[in-house]
Amino acid sequence: MSPTVAEPLACATCPVRHDAVCAGLDPAGLAELARMGRHRRFARGETIFSAGDETVACATLVSGAVKLAATGADGTERIVAIVHPAGLMGRLFASTPGHDAIALTDSELCLFPRADFERMMAGHPMLTRRVLERTLAELDRAHELADLIGRRDARGRVAGLIAAFARAAGADCRAADCFDLPLTRGEMAGLLGLTIETVSRALTRLEKDGVIGREGPRGIVVRDAAALAAARGD
Repeated sequence: MSPTVAEPLACATCPVRHDAVCAGLDPAGLAELARMGRHRRFARGETIFSAGDETVACATLVSGAVKLAATGADGTERIVAIVHPAGLMGRLFASTPGHDAIALTDSELCLFPRADFERMMAGHPMLTRRVLERTLAELDRAHELADLIGRRDARGRVAGLIAAFARAAGADCRAADCFDLPLTRGEMAGLLGLTIETVSRALTRLEKDGVIGREGPRGIVVRDAAALAAARGD
């Protein structure tokens, strides 16, 4: 785990309190969970846990973005999932995690010892239900990502990824109009099965068509949400 100093949880002021798995707990259960957990900050590029790490805890992402990645024998990284705020990480009921978890941006997480969290699930059925719901939601996102990667049109793939990040950055079921892309051009290319040059051309085309605007190296402004949905094939 990272050497970042851990802090006690402040559940009352947590921005994902009503979306994360802990939303299924009553006040007493929430207090119990808070006692076993710790809040940590991770800098962009910092490893949260590695594949095969026997000390791994499960974690809820409070803010930022995290990638789950596998590294092949040739050293090539393959991003298998992007975790957004309120997402749950760590393989519960498994001895070790199957992928590396790396902060894409400066991120904040609530970390829990896996064994303690599993025991708490056994005593709190609503927590178990929320974990299942969150797992199914993440599975839906994985299916969406697989569908996105399967698109033959590069512009549609890039537009779909931008739309997904806009939804993750939004609030109250509304997508954000302005946000920072957590992925580099190279990471976007690797995730979507494209080249960096193709990703850059697709972004430029979306900008020229008035679908998005770009501010700085990572800033994205969604200027036409309907056109963005049409570009991704919705």
